[in-house]
Amino acid sequence: MTGTEYDLVVVGGGVMGCAAALRCAAGGMKTAVVEKDSLGSGASGVNAGTLSLQIKRAALMQYAIRGLAIWKDAGTAVGYHRTGGYTLAFSAREATLLEERVTSKRAAGAPVSMISLQALRRQEPALSDRVVAASTCPEDGFADSSLTGYYYRKLLAVADVAVYEQTPVAGIVPVADGYELVTSQGILTARRILLAGGAWLKTLLPMLGTSLPVEARVNTVSVLERGPAIVGSVIGHATGLLTLKQKPNGSVLIGGGWQGSGSPEVGRGSVVAASLLTNLRLARFPVPGLADRRLLRSWTGFEAHVPDYYPLAGRLPGHDNAFVLGCVRGGYTIGPYIAHLMGDLILDKEPELPLFNPGRFNSEPIHSDQPQGHP
Repeated sequence: MTGTEYDLVVVGGGVMGCAAALRCAAGGMKTAVVEKDSLGSGASGVNAGTLSLQIKRAALMQYAIRGLAIWKDAGTAVGYHRTGGYTLAFSAREATLLEERVTSKRAAGAPVSMISLQALRRQEPALSDRVVAASTCPEDGFADSSLTGYYYRKLLAVADVAVYEQTPVAGIVPVADGYELVTSQGILTARRILLAGGAWLKTLLPMLGTSLPVEARVNTVSVLERGPAIVGSVIGHATGLLTLKQKPNGSVLIGGGWQGSGSPEVGRGSVVAASLLTNLRLARFPVPGLADRRLLRSWTGFEAHVPDYYPLAGRLPGHDNAFVLGCVRGGYTIGPYIAHLMGDLILDKEPELPLFNPGRFNSEPIHSDQPQGHP
């Protein structure tokens, strides 16, 4: 492929990279996606698949609402299920925290509200009497993150976007008309580039002489064996340290951000036994019936973030034709929509909602078309 020229090359084949590539291709750009492994093999394909407005920050709510609508439109192709969801509190302190968050999220446009314990137990009779308060959102649900790669591969093919899988990028060189990307399969030339490599941004950014404070969490997800119906909704905890849902095949998926070990630079992370056990015990606290289910498998996935926990989404400081998109907490839900906004920016269109200027961490001048900080 040496010498192949594109209007845009996206580095990173997760939800955000693929969705941005599709947006730009629809806008007339000759586009390629370069992925070091397989499409959707990073965080986009190993997360718990939770699509919950209740666990999103109020300042990101409008992005999450629009992202959720995109997943809903994708439907069975991504294993989408709208189940509704409940967030639980186990103490008076947690109940106060939950009520405060419901208030702020309702103000941001989320259809969330508190629910009485009587109504909660009518809907979810398997929950224990340890629950002292709960909120609800009828729009919550989940998709099957393992389908991410298959889904986007088909869409990219229809859109005539070139896809280079198993193709690590070893270097990025600015040239007169854009950039040359040195890959394991040769050199690609692009007028513009988008770095959407998730936790691997820390490796990609220095290729352009840029450093941003990207860090990675090593989140653990577990699946319990199939069994009779025990919960019909997405269940979460007021602290954000638990999500669980039962899938149509009867298995139960448990997450909550409990940490494993490892780093993106070294390879895939590892499960930490003590962290895993705490996660499973927390899941059993509101749903005692889970004690009868065997653990089948646990795995980890890297989630990138920056110190303020808001996205990186905009032009890369010092580069007019290089862009970065990543570090989106709740990125599985928000990802498709914020990628559309990024695609519009790359197409020189005005995004519908503000993006999140990476220059807020850099002393270099900020481009005037990007808001500082976050909305």
